[in-house]
Amino acid sequence: MTSIKSVPSVSVTYAQNGGSTKSNELGMRAMQERAFEKRGEQYLLIKSPPASGKSRALMFIALDKLANQGIKQAIVVVPEKSIGASFNDEPLSKFGFFHDWQVAPKWNLCNSPGTDGGKVKSVTAFLESGDQILVCTHATFRFAVEKLGVEAFDDRLIAVDEFHHVSASDDNILGKQLNEFISRDRVHVVAMTGSYFRGDAAPILLPENEAKFDTITYTYYEQLNGYKYLKTLDIGYFFYSGSYADDILKVLDPTEKTILHIPNVNSRESTKDKHREVEHIIDALGDWQGSDPKTGFQLVKTPEGRILKIADLVDDEAVKRDKVSAALKDPAQKNNRDHVDIIIALGMAKEGFDWIWCEHALTVGYRASLTEIVQIIGRATRDAIGKSRARFTNLIAEPDAAEAAVTEAVNDTLKAIAASLLMEQVLAPRFNFTPKSPKSGPVEGFDYGEGGYDPKKENVGFNEESGQFQIEIKGLAEPKSKEATRICQEDLNEVITAFVQDKTTIERGLFDEELVPEELTQVRMGKIVGAKFPELDAEDQEAVRQHAVAALNLTQKAKEVALAASDDAQVSGNTALIDGVRKFAMDVRELDIDLIDRINPFGEAYAILAKTMSEESLKQVAAVISAKKVQLSPEEARDLARRAAKFKQERGRLPDITSSDAWEKKMAEGVAYLVRMKQEAANG
Repeated sequence: MTSIKSVPSVSVTYAQNGGSTKSNELGMRAMQERAFEKRGEQYLLIKSPPASGKSRALMFIALDKLANQGIKQAIVVVPEKSIGASFNDEPLSKFGFFHDWQVAPKWNLCNSPGTDGGKVKSVTAFLESGDQILVCTHATFRFAVEKLGVEAFDDRLIAVDEFHHVSASDDNILGKQLNEFISRDRVHVVAMTGSYFRGDAAPILLPENEAKFDTITYTYYEQLNGYKYLKTLDIGYFFYSGSYADDILKVLDPTEKTILHIPNVNSRESTKDKHREVEHIIDALGDWQGSDPKTGFQLVKTPEGRILKIADLVDDEAVKRDKVSAALKDPAQKNNRDHVDIIIALGMAKEGFDWIWCEHALTVGYRASLTEIVQIIGRATRDAIGKSRARFTNLIAEPDAAEAAVTEAVNDTLKAIAASLLMEQVLAPRFNFTPKSPKSGPVEGFDYGEGGYDPKKENVGFNEESGQFQIEIKGLAEPKSKEATRICQEDLNEVITAFVQDKTTIERGLFDEELVPEELTQVRMGKIVGAKFPELDAEDQEAVRQHAVAALNLTQKAKEVALAASDDAQVSGNTALIDGVRKFAMDVRELDIDLIDRINPFGEAYAILAKTMSEESLKQVAAVISAKKVQLSPEEARDLARRAAKFKQERGRLPDITSSDAWEKKMAEGVAYLVRMKQEAANG
């Protein structure tokens, strides 16, 4: 059998302290307890990873609102029928809570036949009934609101699961309706999501409505750090040429429990015959022995003599696929590791799919939505006995110089890198940045390394239990307003998402040899923050910009340190990101914001790309991007001129266009460009 290829990746190692899976006297796990503390808030946003217990957290909150807060009824809204099962009856009183969660069968509309539009009568009947809890799909809820109006739902709780499906854009009906509910201000809303960003970079809520929500954030790091068994999570991508089915065994290890998502039939990676692809994969794994009559799983004998049970969810034949799907959902098999070995899917087995034994989420072809990738990775991050390591691999076709769609191929490559950068950020511990000052001192509960806290320099403290860094940075701007402080504490990943999704930013960061990093970290990031948070004043926008750049670049520097310690670019058995952040901070003379701004956020991503992709393909990508060199725009020149004015305030002179410092020279070019524009305008 082909030896498994090492995939360049970031590897995050966790403490396995068991904290996230322990329950308190009311039967609540850590995240649920944190959410329940804010049960009295009218608008709640729970940002928490898959498997952290969001659905049960909602049950606790909803039952309290129904019993103690004057709420008439609770309506739970899920994106698809299968996820409705997450809100089935739960005997919560058995674990110490004051009431059980019970949904009358007729009010779980995810289980009832008929179309979403036809279920509006049931929603109407529920609103007029004395019953308290209804579960339905996003679509059913949308139709009901369109027919009945928002006022029909007054004094009720609306709980929206997988909240990232909502968007503030005009064509998103549910988003529009939510904004109407919030404007009327007569309902309570609990929104839940594992990824508070969308693939299309559209905002989920209007800023003025988002500001009304209290946020409960439970990070991936806290979740995984608190597991009993899962210790290490790897994220990586692998490029191939030819047909992916020929190369699949270079990254697919048949001994690992794997969910394999084959490419969408419209993507470049697809052969356009999804059934043939599944057959090819099965053939590559071994000799087909028939299918299990009870489960419908395909049985395949490997060259080593082992029988693999493979669930094919790609088959279009409804009877076969439903049988396989039912076997996968069989509650009696939930804790049986040997029930199935590999699941092959296309559009299924993503959001809300629960298979705790999954060790490898292998996705072929770039997925257009970052949210979808986060959801797929979530399939592998469940804790299970004997499962110490999990990984996500994105298998992507190399751009081919002879291919007509080479530009599309380059775009897919850039998107895959953006997704990888984002996931590194999502999985990293949380950063708390503070400016270094004479008053700075150690924060209780944080470990400052071997020598302890040093008052003479910038320090990096780490709290393993909470998964938080406390990092001092010289010259760091502090947020002044409550909203800017909230963004710096809660929403830096959303800012970073917008940054890494910006096509020009990532192209220049990876392939522009003349790039001055500050053009990205100051100008582009500044522009993104300004567009995302127009309500903040200039000082607060700058504080958010600095915090976002610091979080992104410190993660990248930590990754660089970690990967440098490994010959095959795969880290194992160490606390890579934590040690990397600390080592980088120790190695520099001063950890200041100017130094952080001078780091190209995509430098390490390029180094990994160069190891992964063939030299010919890498040159091809570089050529496609360099062919569309970006000229300075008037808007960017104005931003550079503003930075030049700040430079003059600090140094008593304007930037010099002949300076050997690339950033000073760039600011001077911005000033010269504006002067030239004014002269041209004056001359008509």
